Order: sequence, then C-alpha cells, then structure tokens
Amino acid sequence: MAVKIRLARHGGKKSPFYRIVVANVESPRDGRFIEQVGVYDPGRSPTLIQFRAEKLAAWLKKGARPTQTVAQLIRKHEAAGTTS
Repeated sequence: MAVKIRLARHGGKKSPFYRIVVANVESPRDGRFIEQVGVYDPGRSPTLIQFRAEKLAAWLKKGARPTQTVAQLIRKHEAAGTTS
C-alpha cells in the first residue's frame, strides 16, 4: 500500500482550510485518510502551519512520501523554528 502525506481541503467557498493527512494514494483528496498529522490555514494572518512532529516523523520513517506542497510547508515550518 503506497502512502502519501497530503492536503485535504475543508472550509467554505473561497475560504479554504487544509488538514495535513496521511492517506492511501488511491483515496480521493477529501476522502478517507489514515491519520491527521497537521493543519494549514492560509486565510489567517500570519498563515497557520502546525504539525504533530512525532507523528509526522513516524510516518516519514515508515516511508510515507509528502506531496510537493506538503514538503514545502514542512521546510517553511522548520525554517520558522516553531516546535508545534
């Protein structure tokens, strides 16, 4: 089973809110997922990016591949130096 770490879109029209989830590659974008590992809210000022660091690290160690967007969010989060 191939697993990806990707965004699942929630929120209303023109006000998106994303959950960062671990999901099977065959599952739909907003469908079934294995576990939620963070949130991303671009509508806030400043933008909210939160990860559960221990869960994210565990999934990466198991071989889950982040999408390009999630990889950018991880790098941005690490560069900011936040620990949550």
